[in-house]
Amino acid sequence: MQAQAALPQLSVEQIVERIFTSRKISRADQQWLMSAMLSKDSLSPEDQTLISRLFHSLQKGTIRAVD
Repeated sequence: MQAQAALPQLSVEQIVERIFTSRKISRADQQWLMSAMLSKDSLSPEDQTLISRLFHSLQKGTIRAVD
């Protein structure tokens, strides 16, 4: 089993802003985003909107997935 380093506690908004600024999403960004989303009981409407925008940007190719 692999031990994972503790990820900094960033908000969904901070992580998505970072992704949109760089126009790419790395594995680390993906892990931070998943950690932030799963740490909440539910996502706010604002967080849901941000995640939808990110998903659509990935589909359109304006955000690139990188390793």
